[in-house]
Amino acid sequence: MASFLSSIRYLLADFIGEDEDAPPFLPEGLPAGAASVVSDAINRLIDYQGTGYAQLYVDRVRRFVGRRDVDDAMLVEIARLMAIRMSYQDPIRIAQLKLAAFGSGDGDVSDRSTDDVAKFRIDELIEALPAVAGDPILGVLGKLGWTRKPVSIRFSTASRWGIRRLKLEASLRRWRRFSVRYAKERAWTERWLHMINRCLEKQPSAAFTMVQTADMIEGYGDAYRQGLADWHAIIDGLAKPTFDGALPLTDLAAAVAEARAAATPDPRQVALKRTIAAIRARALSTSANAAAG
Repeated sequence: MASFLSSIRYLLADFIGEDEDAPPFLPEGLPAGAASVVSDAINRLIDYQGTGYAQLYVDRVRRFVGRRDVDDAMLVEIARLMAIRMSYQDPIRIAQLKLAAFGSGDGDVSDRSTDDVAKFRIDELIEALPAVAGDPILGVLGKLGWTRKPVSIRFSTASRWGIRRLKLEASLRRWRRFSVRYAKERAWTERWLHMINRCLEKQPSAAFTMVQTADMIEGYGDAYRQGLADWHAIIDGLAKPTFDGALPLTDLAAAVAEARAAATPDPRQVALKRTIAAIRARALSTSANAAAG
C-alpha cells in the first residue's frame, strides 16, 4: 500500500507540475569545455519544464560522453543544439520568456510594458492539448484542410490583465509533457540522436555535419514546419539509405550540405527534392560505373 501511494504521489506531482527532485549533476567524465554549456542547459530546461526534464537531457548527453569517436567540439555542439531543441518554442515558452524579461511585475507597469504578436498555425495550438483531445481535433482539421490556418496570439505586459494572462499561460507548462507536441518532439530528438550514432558508426567524417542538422528546425509557425519537413526529407532521402547500405554515398557531409543549400521556404519542396534525387542518381551511377570497371 505504501508503495502504491508513493507511486500515485509521484504521478500526481508530475501531472500538476510539482517537481521536488534536486537538479541533476553534470555527467561524469564531461570535458571541461562542455561543462558550462551543459550547466547552462540544465538551468534552462529546469525553467522550461522542471528537474525531471533536465535529467532527461543529462541522460541523453551522457550517451556521448567518453566516446573516442566524439571529440570535445562535437560533444559541445550536441549539448548546445539538444538544449535548444528540447526547449522548443510554443505559446507556453513565449509566455515564460516574456515574463522573465518583464521581471517580477512590481512597480509602474507603464514604464516596462511591451506588446508582441506571434503567428502560429492552428495545428500547433491544438498539439498543445493532451493526445486524447488533440488527436481527434487534428484529424478533423486535416480533413477540412485547415491545419495551416494562421492564428495570431498577443503576448502583452502592457496591462495588469496582460501580465496575469501571461502567468496563466506560463503555468500551463505542467500539461506540456502530456501534449501531442511533446510526444512528437521527443520522437524527433531521439531520431536525431540515433542518426548521429549511426553516422559515427558508418561514416564518422560526416558526424559533425549530422549533428548540425538540428539547426534546420527553429521557431514556430510555417518556418518551424518547413524546417522539420526539410530535415526529414534529407534524412530519409540521403542519410538513412546511406547507413542502411542502400545508397552508395561516399561523402555524406557534402551531400547534406548540398541538399541544405537547396532548401527554400517551399511547402512542396520542389528544389530540395530535385537536388536529393540528383545526388542519389550521381551516387548510384558512380557506384555502377565503378562496378562495371
